[in-house]
Amino acid sequence: MIPRNLQPVLLRWAAAYPVVTLTGPRQSGKTTLCRTVFPDKPYISLEPLETRSFALEDPRGFLSQYPDGAILDEVQHAAGLLSYIQDRVDRDPAPGRFILTGSQHFGLSDAVSQSLAGRTAILYLLPPSLAELRHFPAAPKDLFDTLFMGAYPRIHDQGIPPERWLADYVATYVQRDVRQVLNVGDLLSFNTFLRLCAGSTGQDLNLSRLGADAGISQPTAKAWLSVLESSFLCFRLGPWHRNHRKRLIKAPKLHFYDTGLVCYLLGIRNAQQLETHPSRGAIFESWVASEVMKMHLHQGLEATAFHYREVSGLEVDLVLQTPDRTRLVEFKSGRTIDASWLKPLLEAKESLAAGSSGQTFESILIYGGDEQQVRSGVHIHPWDRLEGLGPPPSSPLGLT
Repeated sequence: MIPRNLQPVLLRWAAAYPVVTLTGPRQSGKTTLCRTVFPDKPYISLEPLETRSFALEDPRGFLSQYPDGAILDEVQHAAGLLSYIQDRVDRDPAPGRFILTGSQHFGLSDAVSQSLAGRTAILYLLPPSLAELRHFPAAPKDLFDTLFMGAYPRIHDQGIPPERWLADYVATYVQRDVRQVLNVGDLLSFNTFLRLCAGSTGQDLNLSRLGADAGISQPTAKAWLSVLESSFLCFRLGPWHRNHRKRLIKAPKLHFYDTGLVCYLLGIRNAQQLETHPSRGAIFESWVASEVMKMHLHQGLEATAFHYREVSGLEVDLVLQTPDRTRLVEFKSGRTIDASWLKPLLEAKESLAAGSSGQTFESILIYGGDEQQVRSGVHIHPWDRLEGLGPPPSSPLGLT
């Protein structure tokens, strides 16, 4: 296993809470991480039907096999077990007794909230960040190879061609997870919707248009998008605004967590094709946005992240905000810095700083080249040096 940034966070909360719940997309490395961090704990997967039936039909008998706790993998398949775990940890609240993992956050979060409130820390493991990927011997070093391959660990660990592994991943996801969460009778329409969402990554979210293009109603599009979000395939980046500034556009942006998956869904079959693809800029934007999410979530922290756009057309791709600091971040996939790239950052900084007292504003440009410099007060970073977007000290995320 490559080192994961979440490991010390997982250990910290396992020393404080009787239960730790780790969730995230399938194949992000949750099982490997838990078995590595807690090698002496019994490991039980609730995927096999016979194990799942035992846990559901005789939960007390099932848990009695593990008096000191266990790693319970894919626990969303036996959500009824959680109330019995609650009873056990109430009687013996020793820290770190149970480590729970689950991929379907949509169903898992409700069950955890109802049964384990105040007894568990909730952590999130996404596919490896760029810094984590570098631990693989054959990790990509070029920007477009990185975007094309994505970050799912098996692709890099086993040397599987991305298009082959991702095709299997999408097929499994459509055939299993979606049917378990929603009654999707028309898989062809769902597949179309999924590809349309991939084509909208890095863009304002328009559910009416997505639904119409996929031949489904807006409520159906909304429900299907919720499944994609709950399965950690994509996320919405909300707009930055003050309530009294009605001139701001309030539509969220849609981003996929993994650009390799986006490339597969868009029919991009090699890195050279991506380099000249019309969605190249939007894919790069989603990649950086997802890296920011990983840097925060893998430290157990929440990313207070937005995008900024005014009716006038002034736009900044990412706003990272803390109580005393606001970072304005623009993304450009080109390798040569253009002075025009700085203009929206300078204008937005001037506009926002005028109405904000006690805030420090920083302007940052992330681009596809390899030079680091400062121009007109804008800190310019190459694509593979994103440390400036990481989290400052903050309160831990995930305490219920």
